[in-house]
Amino acid sequence: MTSPHGRAALSIGELTDERYGQVIGPDHAEYETARTVYAGDVDRSPAVILRPGNAAQVASVIALARETGLELAVRGGGHSGAGHGVCEGGIVLDLTRMRALEIDVEARTAWAEAGVSAGEYTEAAAEHGLATGFGDNSLVGVAGITLGGGIGFLSRKHGMTIDDLLAAEIVTADGELLSVDEHHHPDLFWAIRGGGGNFGVATRLKLRLHELDGVYGGIMVTPVTPEILEAFVAEAEAAPEELTTIVNVWTAPPFPFVPEEYHGKPIILAVLCYAGPAEAGEKVIDRFRAIVPPLADMVRAIPYPGMFGPADPSQRPISAARNLFIDRVDRATAETIVERVSGSSALVAGAQLRVLGGAIARVPSDATAFAHRQSKIMAHLTAVYADLADAGLHEVWVEEFMAAVRQSDSGSYANFVVNAGPEDVREALYPGATGERLAQIKAKYDPANLFRSNHNILPATQ
Repeated sequence: MTSPHGRAALSIGELTDERYGQVIGPDHAEYETARTVYAGDVDRSPAVILRPGNAAQVASVIALARETGLELAVRGGGHSGAGHGVCEGGIVLDLTRMRALEIDVEARTAWAEAGVSAGEYTEAAAEHGLATGFGDNSLVGVAGITLGGGIGFLSRKHGMTIDDLLAAEIVTADGELLSVDEHHHPDLFWAIRGGGGNFGVATRLKLRLHELDGVYGGIMVTPVTPEILEAFVAEAEAAPEELTTIVNVWTAPPFPFVPEEYHGKPIILAVLCYAGPAEAGEKVIDRFRAIVPPLADMVRAIPYPGMFGPADPSQRPISAARNLFIDRVDRATAETIVERVSGSSALVAGAQLRVLGGAIARVPSDATAFAHRQSKIMAHLTAVYADLADAGLHEVWVEEFMAAVRQSDSGSYANFVVNAGPEDVREALYPGATGERLAQIKAKYDPANLFRSNHNILPATQ
């Protein structure tokens, strides 16, 4: 049966579990849960959600999208801020049933299927005193965060997740299963290290593991003034690369560990992770403690999985967000950040500052599709709110905030970007020669742009 446009019409009743995996249509009991993603402002109703259990079934789902012409969204952990894991009226390829994880302790490598979460992987690896760095949320899918780059607790010490990606199995737009690494399809291997899901569906990833018996890390809460913020970031930049620092300048939520008189007022909530001996880590963190007496100090020697903290799968925040790289947090920038955060009417407003460098910067900028190796600090600006009717107000606030702190670096980090039009993709995510090379590879592996529910790289035209 074909549609009036010459495409095969989608008939959910004809889709079999044997060919496509679990079939979830709008009448299925799991449909509402299966279409729900992390981003609270995303409410899309796909025609069908298919949960394959192996690469052959993934290829069948891709073929179905190709034959029907329906939009295809690929879901791993469902944590894309843009909601890329679900589409309106199309087909969702949901990888959550593909959860195999094989750890080779002797070789210090792991093969993880695309449905494995960062938390599951981290817990399993920690049983052997090993770790791969992902982000800072245990619920994200390992495939999505890896393909977009992977900046997290171990990045300054061991690099981004893509720097630990050794090989992958990719089902391309024509349904072929390719094994890619430095020697096999090296162009595709280069592209998936930062280029996102533009080139196919990653069904399995081979990742390097590092020895890590534990960390000295956790949360530290302090008051904030421009002077304190400037000093905090300067200390993070001066610290050895074993330390990764995430400095959140937030209007304080009513957390039990934050004194009540600070609720709703700007604070620093820093997440610090020293990937080395606890004794050395304590000396480094003591420098932060010396800046200002903490309001709460939960930094201590812990197993690495303890860095991720409790996760709530039902959490669906509504937020306006912008992401950019900046060169420095001097006094003027610190004043701007504290002033802007103080002036927001959001439930929680803030700027998250991640000092980069270290192992991230030692990889040449053209070695992978992540082109921002020399960027100094990542700033992620957010306003979390409750009423979608207020979206315009908070979008204006966060846009003006971004303009106020913008410096010489025009880049952004793909995994944290919510809205990226063609110009943003070309100029902020994949600038210059990186974007040109990605467009050529896209034209080779996905010339019809089947994989477009992403920060889309358009195929090069000859």
